[in-house]
Amino acid sequence: MQTTLADFIRDTAQGQEAEAILRSCVHCGFCNATCPTYQLLGDELDGPRGRIYLMKQMLEGQPVTAVTRLHLDRCLTCRNCETTCPSGVQYGRLIDIGRDVVERLSPRPAAERLLRAGLRKGLQSPVLFGSLLKLGQSVRSLLPSALREHLPAGIPTHSHSVQSDIQDSPDAREASATLTRRMLVLEGCVQPAMAPETNAAARRVLARLGIDLVAAPNAGCCGAIDQHLAAPDAAKAAMRRNIDAWWPYIKQGCEAIVMTASGCGSTVKEYGHHLRHDPAYAAKAARVSGLTRDLSEVLRDEDLSALKVFALNPATPKRIAFHPPCSLQHGQQVRGVIEGILTRAGFELLPVDESYLCCGSAGTYSVLQPELSGQLRARKLSNLQARGPELIASANIGCQTHLAAASDVPVVHWISLLDRG
Repeated sequence: MQTTLADFIRDTAQGQEAEAILRSCVHCGFCNATCPTYQLLGDELDGPRGRIYLMKQMLEGQPVTAVTRLHLDRCLTCRNCETTCPSGVQYGRLIDIGRDVVERLSPRPAAERLLRAGLRKGLQSPVLFGSLLKLGQSVRSLLPSALREHLPAGIPTHSHSVQSDIQDSPDAREASATLTRRMLVLEGCVQPAMAPETNAAARRVLARLGIDLVAAPNAGCCGAIDQHLAAPDAAKAAMRRNIDAWWPYIKQGCEAIVMTASGCGSTVKEYGHHLRHDPAYAAKAARVSGLTRDLSEVLRDEDLSALKVFALNPATPKRIAFHPPCSLQHGQQVRGVIEGILTRAGFELLPVDESYLCCGSAGTYSVLQPELSGQLRARKLSNLQARGPELIASANIGCQTHLAAASDVPVVHWISLLDRG
């Protein structure tokens, strides 16, 4: 695709990256076949090819309108198109640039700006989010249905710390004496409040394999929320903060930075790209990205015979429908790993149609685009529940809570299925 970028962006780092991506697109349209919003709406401008044309026109200096913003807003950033594209177009990076430019050239109405700022601040603070979540749950029955469905009826609580959880398990007490390896874990923004059992289960499972999973106290949001809500400078600040928090552990020989939420993993694996022009952080960011592993990538390479999940009792649900998050299968390009682990552990993984399609969660998308998000969730749940699973498993807190809000079948993080012994 030939381009002639406008003066305002031509000689910038953003412009150079956008131009290279645009030129790699041969506008074949294969991407539309797997784009969730194109499948729903059938509008060329709600598919990757149409959005690429809109961004090309904008970067070449043509007027930016509310229509441009609407179609970019409707994109889930699921990156399914990247998996489909025969030319390797890095659409996810282009849409981030496009959204940032739209925000600068065509500011949103005040109400929209306020909502997005509230989401960025509220979701990134575990303390604030946890407090708001508890408040919302206390008045859940009084809330409008559109808001109520975003609030789980109850959150699993723990009367003692994760560390005491580990110590209270006989197998874990035995394993704790032989924790000869150490890995970092990112606690995340909303996961500590909405699903504290996920990282607790990951710690217990890895402890049985001799791995000590630790969290750096000053690490926080991975930066994904800011990045996808067109606040790249704030995203980079979050990335630098995390690198500073992790760096002492890395210098001490930490093996890996483990992600139990695939959405965070997709972003942290790209720290090296986002900070490549920062002389103070470029090398460190590349190192962090190189050390980052999805939890499934860690377990894939371990001897799992120490996990007693292999001796499942008859009461243990065994028929599982697995939903691979877009951030895992398209963002990180990790496919089939969790399914292989669960199969090795004795679970029956049921076939799921359209497993490549997004569930509609997509970070803040379910709040900002509730109608499209709801349609995608209904379609996803229909496919997940079609063959009668006893449980639905996923690998991302957003997908897990989004699906659970409307599912007839319990939805869990897959690591909980291994936390049995």
